[in-house]
Amino acid sequence: MPLSTPSARHLLHDRLFYGHLNVMLHHISTTKTTHSTPLKNTHSFHPRLRAVMSQLDMIAPRFVLNKGDVEIITSPVEFYERLKLKIAHAEKRVFLSSLYIGKTQHELVATITDALRAKPELRVYILTDALRGTREAPQHSSASLLSPLTEEFGNRVDIRMYHTPHLNGVKKSLLPVRINEGWGLQHMKMYGFDDEIIMSGANLSSDYFTDRQDRYYHFKSQTLTDYYFSIQQAVSSLSYRIYASASESKFRMSWPTSNASSEPHLNMQRFLSDALLLLEPLLKPRNLAPFEDKDEGSPTTVVYPVSQFTPLLVPDHSTEKPAVLRLLSLLDSPKIQWTFTAGYFNMHPEIKKRLINSRAIGNVITAAPKANGFYKSGGISYYLPEAYLLLSKKFLVDVHANQKEATISLNEWQRGIVNTPNGWSYHAKGLWISVPDETRPSVTMIGSSNYTRRAYSLDLESNAIVVTKDEELKAQMANEVENLMLHTKRVTLEDFEKDEERQISQWVQVATKLVGRKL
Repeated sequence: MPLSTPSARHLLHDRLFYGHLNVMLHHISTTKTTHSTPLKNTHSFHPRLRAVMSQLDMIAPRFVLNKGDVEIITSPVEFYERLKLKIAHAEKRVFLSSLYIGKTQHELVATITDALRAKPELRVYILTDALRGTREAPQHSSASLLSPLTEEFGNRVDIRMYHTPHLNGVKKSLLPVRINEGWGLQHMKMYGFDDEIIMSGANLSSDYFTDRQDRYYHFKSQTLTDYYFSIQQAVSSLSYRIYASASESKFRMSWPTSNASSEPHLNMQRFLSDALLLLEPLLKPRNLAPFEDKDEGSPTTVVYPVSQFTPLLVPDHSTEKPAVLRLLSLLDSPKIQWTFTAGYFNMHPEIKKRLINSRAIGNVITAAPKANGFYKSGGISYYLPEAYLLLSKKFLVDVHANQKEATISLNEWQRGIVNTPNGWSYHAKGLWISVPDETRPSVTMIGSSNYTRRAYSLDLESNAIVVTKDEELKAQMANEVENLMLHTKRVTLEDFEKDEERQISQWVQVATKLVGRKL
């Protein structure tokens, strides 16, 4: 392992936590209103919620929020309008982390441009994925759309593209675009403006702003926003920077000398060692005080950020998967209700096992084939809706084998037919859990993850677990689930036997078995 001596490690640590990232981490660890603040008045949290919090306190940082600090957005149009409004009114920073920004999002870029021109102190930070963001190059791409910002505003704009370290050399040169994305992506979706942040599963392109159903939580908390900004900055310091160029592609990618490590293909071992040193401290709980007794002005909501950075962490100290499994271990009563959803239904085996073995009452929501974003797409992705259909059937087979048809239902979401007039696609993902004898959720998880084997092995994910005793927020969460259920229909094994459109080819069955880890 490089840099094994104490003095060398100290020097590396100083280099890694450079500039504003160092200031940010110091602020998070010292301010009195962060997750190090004692969580008071926990006697009024339901005992089940206290059990959830005690479990999560061992895994992730804790942030406490007050009534009104969380707002749930329910429609893609409202999400887009909120996004533009917050960018336009930002005073000091805008940071956007997404898989990609659609190459035709000129209005969004114009909103950013206008904000930068109007606010000389404003800085903009953008993080996307390199493979997805340059897929069309040298034709127009996400990278060529964004690069002019660097030409006009210089260092006030920092555009980064993460490239998985596990795709390089001959493998990268031989694999076609789109296929190479199967080796890992920057998948986080975090949209911050000054001291507020929207956590979502949505990317930044036209369908996500119009007719692609997702989830969106608007958090109004400086310390929580600072935390996610530090996550984005850390990953950015392990990523390429994008600049404007006179070349055919209109952009160039460069590895800054100020980055936290060298390019991964030069020294993979060093890159992973540096990444671990940089990211691991951000994921751990810090200075958590014991729960205290009553206080009339106590917080009503607790947020635990959890992330999955498996491709960058050796050993893997990611927090999302352990946190999800801890949550699911609490589903031990038929008086508890849960809802799980994922647009791309390929539930991780451990998650599926815990849901099916639980004693709680559960609903699963997934995209119907005609609401899948890949429906009738070109190339090999044409077969993806059928592959997800096969995975849905396998889930129902497991439910049947465990005699859980009476307590677990699978519901397909469809609103018209995707890519036709008034047709929507479905991309929502998340988990909601109620406490015993309540129908409204008190716990949810919001963010980028699809809860798949891919999410826990190949991609970078960041999420938030929300635990609340706030009746107004619980009502918002219940309304969120109800809005999703409005466009669903329950599916059973009998539907697969009777419906010709649900017949799955042998080829898709074999292919899904071979590449299921990348779905």
